[in-house]
Amino acid sequence: MKLNSIKPGSRKTRKRVGRGSSAGQGKTCGRGHKGQSARAGGYHKVGFEGGQMPIQRRLPKIGFVSHLLAASAEVRLHELTLIKTGVIDLASLKAAKIVGKDVETAKVIASGKIETAVKLKGIKVTPGARKAIEAAGGSIED
Repeated sequence: MKLNSIKPGSRKTRKRVGRGSSAGQGKTCGRGHKGQSARAGGYHKVGFEGGQMPIQRRLPKIGFVSHLLAASAEVRLHELTLIKTGVIDLASLKAAKIVGKDVETAKVIASGKIETAVKLKGIKVTPGARKAIEAAGGSIED
């Protein structure tokens, strides 16, 4: 919007409350008669329903977030080739910064390609990833 494109009426005039009945907002100034909202400083919390049990407390709690998600991580096939050690375990994945330092379990998923033979120890593997690793000449120890 530019100043030269403003048309008359685009700026609304403010309400002048309490300036008589002819002004449209006289006497009660649009606040109605009596009650908390008619008073100065009349305030209630968000979700307050006048003492009635609020809807956020009437409805049941739903859903669940597992805290185990933070302790587990997924590793893609092509990320295994970035590690230069002979045996790949959880410690070597952490050292290569492929998984976070707080991770307790890791699982190799069949995403990407692998051509080099790798040896896994103590890491979970999906069936598709197991096929790909063994096809490349690698091995998996439990």
